[in-house]
Amino acid sequence: QVNLVESGGGWAQAGGSLRLSCVASGRTFSNYAMGWFRQAPGKEREFVARISWSGSSTYYADSVKGRFTISRDNAKNTVYLQMNSLKPEDTAVYYCAADRSPRPTQAMGAYDYWGQGTQVTVSS
Repeated sequence: QVNLVESGGGWAQAGGSLRLSCVASGRTFSNYAMGWFRQAPGKEREFVARISWSGSSTYYADSVKGRFTISRDNAKNTVYLQMNSLKPEDTAVYYCAADRSPRPTQAMGAYDYWGQGTQVTVSS
């Protein structure tokens, strides 16, 4: 079992920045690839970013590429999502998730553990 707790959400103006954190506890954090997903009101949850267990490989949705950066600190059992140049359409609940498989995927069903989510609101 891996427990994931997100933090860092809040309110930002368009063009601003926020950094989300997700702290893991339980099984060995460095054994898992980590992902960030988001869900806006009335919409399905969607992939945002993924990072390999070592941090050497990262993947992004086209909608956030060049604006968001995923990173991890295995010594702190933490994965981050730095969000810059925020847009109102980035408003959503953001979730982190852990995947035991090293195979890169954007599919929600591939992830084994999920956090409870943190709200991000971007105003224009």
